[in-house]
Amino acid sequence: MKSVLLASLIAVSIFAAFGLAVAVNQPVALAYGDGVKAHAQKGAEKQATNQEKENKGENATDPKGSTKGGKKKMNSTGKYEVATLAGGCFWCLEAVYNDLRGVEKVVSGYSGGRVANPTYEEVCTGKTGHAEVVQIKFDPQVITFKELLEVFFTIHDPTTLNRQGADVGTQYRSAIFYHSPEQKSVAEKVIADITGQKIWDKPIVTEVTKLDAFYPAEEYHQRYYERNPNQGYCRMVIQPKVIKFRRHFMSKLKKQPAETER
Repeated sequence: MKSVLLASLIAVSIFAAFGLAVAVNQPVALAYGDGVKAHAQKGAEKQATNQEKENKGENATDPKGSTKGGKKKMNSTGKYEVATLAGGCFWCLEAVYNDLRGVEKVVSGYSGGRVANPTYEEVCTGKTGHAEVVQIKFDPQVITFKELLEVFFTIHDPTTLNRQGADVGTQYRSAIFYHSPEQKSVAEKVIADITGQKIWDKPIVTEVTKLDAFYPAEEYHQRYYERNPNQGYCRMVIQPKVIKFRRHFMSKLKKQPAETER
């Protein structure tokens, strides 16, 4: 009974926050609880075990089916460029950016830390210095880096230092890991513009740092929302955020959302 009541209270508070954000037409990060995410993580790990078995024949270099295993960067080749962003839980960011036209690929992972090849459990301790990030391969002829940042500053709260909602720790910090001087310049200008528009009541604390290394997260973290749309965390936290994003950026989507999401 306690668990049912707690889940109900969490759901009510989340959707109340979402409704308020839409009413004032202001970017806001939807709060979520550590307990909800921890429960989702346990379910993900169980599912990962089955997924890893299926992937054994597909990933000869890693019998566990993990995409983690070394320093890896998606360098721009041809018409593509790469962006690396941190804004809380990477499940949420990945679900949003996978919807955008011009985005070729999104990989959840870790950047900004001191340890090579960190595991999710190590990152969660906050001792490695890494942030949960998404690395986005995109076509700048279809969507620009500036437009990716405009989405970024809409779907998370850039004014809370080392936290998003109820998730607290340096791994949840807001950060832009730039790949070039041009990206750094664009990021700084976007932040200056948002600050000048006074969209947020508090100062933006998003760090702008040169990318040193990117480590892909374990396989079960990849496309998490797509694979687990009915999982509790996805329904209560990620789905409302995705719906809000789709309403704000309908013209930039790969496909139009369902009528119920408009």
